Amino acid sequence: MKRTTLSLIAVATALAAVTGFASLTAPDGTSAPAAKAPTRLPVQRAGLVCPVPSTSEVAETRYTSYTPAAGGTGSGAGTAKGGPGKAEQPTAQLRLARSTTPAGGTSEGGKKPKTPKIPATVTTPGKPVTADAEGAGAPALTGAATGTLAPGWTVQQTTVVPAGGARGLLGLGCGAPDTEFWFPAASTAKERQDYVHLTNPDDTAAVADIELYGPEGVLKSQFTEGIPVPARSTVPVLLSTLTGAAAQQAVTVHVTTRSGRVGAAVAAADEKLGSDWLPAAADPASTAVLPGIPADSTSVRLVAFAPGDNDADLKVQLITPNGTIVPAGAGVLHVKSGMTASLDLPELTRGAAGSLLLTPSDPKKPTPVVAALRVVRGKGENTEIAFVPATAAISARATVADNRAKATTLALTVPPGEAAQVKVTASAGSGGGTAVSRTVTVKAGTTTAVTDLVPEGLKGSYALTVEPVSGGKVYAARTLALPQDGTPMFTIQTFVDDRGAVEVPSARQDLGVLD
Repeated sequence: MKRTTLSLIAVATALAAVTGFASLTAPDGTSAPAAKAPTRLPVQRAGLVCPVPSTSEVAETRYTSYTPAAGGTGSGAGTAKGGPGKAEQPTAQLRLARSTTPAGGTSEGGKKPKTPKIPATVTTPGKPVTADAEGAGAPALTGAATGTLAPGWTVQQTTVVPAGGARGLLGLGCGAPDTEFWFPAASTAKERQDYVHLTNPDDTAAVADIELYGPEGVLKSQFTEGIPVPARSTVPVLLSTLTGAAAQQAVTVHVTTRSGRVGAAVAAADEKLGSDWLPAAADPASTAVLPGIPADSTSVRLVAFAPGDNDADLKVQLITPNGTIVPAGAGVLHVKSGMTASLDLPELTRGAAGSLLLTPSDPKKPTPVVAALRVVRGKGENTEIAFVPATAAISARATVADNRAKATTLALTVPPGEAAQVKVTASAGSGGGTAVSRTVTVKAGTTTAVTDLVPEGLKGSYALTVEPVSGGKVYAARTLALPQDGTPMFTIQTFVDDRGAVEVPSARQDLGVLD
């Protein structure tokens, strides 16, 4: 052994001894108390943004605001504090965001909205509050919840457009502002009108970049960089105006901010198939779960993108109520680095609700991807579309609001491995009713559809909350189906963990660090 190596070992040993002595001995020579584990406490503040729901004059929008009852995110009342001994009244409020038009973009519809009423606000956990808006006057909204109303606060906007080029049922869970978003399954095709809505909830301006990736790679444009989003404003940008490249059926949209933060979502309208919101997909990962494909889907298209330097070879599997299978003739998808790949999956579900599972074909070569599904129900002129982005497993609790009696299907999916138990709660109704809960066991590698969990004496709409109890990872999605005039209008929302609790490190006074 070399002398240098022996010297390094000696130094390391001496440092370890000093460190150990310092951690076990207080300045006065007594033993210092051991550090406590972090405490999990309810969050004190939560923020959300809702984009402009529609510019159609015949649109009807319902906002549903809801905070789950305490119990799923740790103990403690969670009262917001304004200072020592001063307790603030908990609030959950929404307010208007101004609409603007960026350079290189086009305001959706081009009409000046009417001044609407701000939706009702939550006052008590466990009971949803609703508000309705008609026509093109519904604005983008920003909001915040504090105190006991913050943990798990969710706002759902549901819009029915019965006629026109954007007809359909459009549903979206209003999202938290962030600095990066991925949207596979967008499009610049001639029959599509896809707008990415950027909403800034803060008092300072934000600057965003939008990158578009097609089957051959990045779609170059001079309008996608440095898009200003003024304070407390929303900016809709028509994707097809951002590039002079040929129209693409499948495009991946990447939104980042240079400064500030925004909420982002894509409003997708197909003149033949219908319309809905495309929410952001989960962060890039080598495994992806896309839950809640309806049993009567007539067409499913998978779109995936590999943002790293390596290509991805994906194994495609369908998680059904009876087990996990490989779709006939569509078991593998090759995704080139920096390029968008798509795969059509006709007659995928065959009468049973399911979820798609993407895993590396070679487990030794995992490559992160983002993915989403475009789902079609109906045939001929009576069709409607919805989107299912890849979503993360529910770690503690997740909620989707605005569910209706005899119109809601909850899909619970557990990948192969370990079975799981989950607690599902149907809240009190917005107009009355008593909350009910049920523990559901989902076998490993299966999807379970729940259609009969409804509040007792329901009046109005209700929220569904999913909480893992034990076992393997659980993924969930809600389908809301409101058929109209022969068209099977529907929308699908995945359950995203509400991050209603955070780990707070335990701290103690230690004057010894000043020695």
